[in-house]
Amino acid sequence: MNNKPLLTDGMALILSYTPYYAIVTHCLSGCAGNGCTVFSQRTFIIAGQLLMSDIIAARSGTSSVRTLIGEAQSRIGDRVFYALCVLASVVILATIAGILFQLVSSSQLSIAKFGFGFLTGSTWDPVMEEYGARPFIYGTVVSSLMGLALALPLSIGIAVFLVEVAGLNVRTIASFLVETLAAIPSVVYGVWGVFVMVPFIQEKVGMPLAEKFGESIPLFAGPAVGPSLLSAAVILAIMIIPIITSITRDVMLAIPMSQREAAFALGSTKWEAIKIVIANARWGILGGIILGLGRALGETMAVTLVIGNSPYINSSILQPSYTMASVIANEFTEATSDMYLSALIEVGLVLLITTFVVNMLARFLVWSVTRRSIAGGRQ
Repeated sequence: MNNKPLLTDGMALILSYTPYYAIVTHCLSGCAGNGCTVFSQRTFIIAGQLLMSDIIAARSGTSSVRTLIGEAQSRIGDRVFYALCVLASVVILATIAGILFQLVSSSQLSIAKFGFGFLTGSTWDPVMEEYGARPFIYGTVVSSLMGLALALPLSIGIAVFLVEVAGLNVRTIASFLVETLAAIPSVVYGVWGVFVMVPFIQEKVGMPLAEKFGESIPLFAGPAVGPSLLSAAVILAIMIIPIITSITRDVMLAIPMSQREAAFALGSTKWEAIKIVIANARWGILGGIILGLGRALGETMAVTLVIGNSPYINSSILQPSYTMASVIANEFTEATSDMYLSALIEVGLVLLITTFVVNMLARFLVWSVTRRSIAGGRQ
């Protein structure tokens, strides 16, 4: 039997360092008298390594024990943060589901009476309690598409200028001015439209179009009035330009700089290189366009002030019209019967579903491009 002591005086002195003495002596006591010299030496080496690491860490104000405690606290913090994030996500989903449920349940009277005919009917008569949302759907879709058509070339042109042409200082100032347009309240746009834009469009655009093309083209049939589909389209175009411009700019910045350099290396001109960038960013740009369309579909106050609020379908863009958001804003406080209120809520349900689908499609298209961006993208 090997009678060599498991702990020499030097070992005992080192292991008297409190955090490890109890651990090592407990391990060694299990094999005392059994000749566990190798085990004792390995245990001593491990304890010595831990001790040296603590001596070094002590100079920086930390220790292995403190590190373990810190890691445990960090894991607790991670779990709490994860739980809060999940809770926030659940709250958002529950809010959307609650709104959708409330709209569906509150519009049951209208849904039960009119069914699908509510979407195709053109009569809106609160006295006779006959309701059809087709004029509002028509006004919403046409004004939004017209506004999108007006805003699209300007938005893409501004984005191309900011990314490919403008210098850093000009880009910073121009980007700030464009994004400032998105921060202006819609009621301010509406008031400006009533007193400035509508009279200008009526005198300088509407009346000349009606005089020259009104008899031959129903789209420009007169008489030209100020509040009209055209006025609503112009105000919507101004309001969605910042959205389309910002998304187009971000998507173009995500295109790797190597693609531009490759185009120049092959002898392309600046314009040809820009066309290549736009072609590669087309899905993201399309997503920005659809997101702008969703913004136009749901606009309320500015459109209400300039569209004329007429519950009829007019083929001329120079005539008044109505949108789904406008009819809710104008008539909700006047709804005196349950059926009237239910019909207005169903209009809101149609508008919610429309904008929800449009926004989901836009997000998917933007994601499909930006996920392919690499570190070589221009910053």
